[in-house]
Amino acid sequence: MAKRKIGVLVMSYGTPASMDQIEAYYTHIRRGSPPSPEQLKALTDRYEAIVGGFFPLRENTNRQVEQLELTLNRDHSDVEYKCYQGLKHASPFIEDGVKQMAEDGIREAVGVVLAPHYSVMSVGGYIKRAQEAAEPLGLSMRFVKSYHLHPQLIRALAERVDSSLASFGDVPKENVRVIFTAHSLPEKIVEMGDPYPDQLLESSKAVAERVGIANWQFAWQSAGQTATPWLGPDILDVLETIHREEGVENVLLCPIGFVSDHLEVLYDIDIECKKLAEHLGMRLERTASLNTDPLYMETLSDVVSERLRQPE
Repeated sequence: MAKRKIGVLVMSYGTPASMDQIEAYYTHIRRGSPPSPEQLKALTDRYEAIVGGFFPLRENTNRQVEQLELTLNRDHSDVEYKCYQGLKHASPFIEDGVKQMAEDGIREAVGVVLAPHYSVMSVGGYIKRAQEAAEPLGLSMRFVKSYHLHPQLIRALAERVDSSLASFGDVPKENVRVIFTAHSLPEKIVEMGDPYPDQLLESSKAVAERVGIANWQFAWQSAGQTATPWLGPDILDVLETIHREEGVENVLLCPIGFVSDHLEVLYDIDIECKKLAEHLGMRLERTASLNTDPLYMETLSDVVSERLRQPE
């Protein structure tokens, strides 16, 4: 008997694949409005600072999609899974991934985002675009909304915090301030009752409890430069505050809201935060990103297959 064939639309924010694609990428983020020369230079300089023309995020995402397909088919032999990429701001766009599934004869699919925490402004937007693309094509889709407390995800993050704390050598782990971070969003999501802030705190608490640490807090990072206020406090302000008011000298950052080496990790943390910490005389380390960690792949495989078993 032929196996049930299921498409998996793996969605993420996207990134330019090369330096010459940055302007088109930035224009898409700005909803078709090209950036000013100053804005374009600022973003180009950030990419240049971390990659020198090579884009690890694109490769990381490609590998995550490949590994998820392998993991799904290894763990669930009763179904044939085929993974497709759908990016928010770069090709292949979410609509391209949906179209390709339909052209390949896929009639059932599950959508999952490479972000464990749900917000109507992030994951919700991805789902909306995929649904709108799928319906006219007769493609039946169901979606994983969040997986922020999945045991394998918490275990993977806890292992990273644990091993990074060990890198501080003779410094007792209770003397290292662990700060969990995630991408800020506009403050208005709080008024909307959006679950994003609460889910991030729940994940952070679960990781801290598993590692056995009490000296931790949460901060936001990478807020957009817009007229409307974004969630805070920002990590740069937090570093200055804890150094000035509490005399904190050792900090471990765990960017819990990111699952691979994004610009926000490689630049905002590895360059901006480390530069500030050095200026303040603090030691700052960062946990390694999940990327294709088998535990993260198992998390995604599990939530996709579980969603498939549930009613639409």
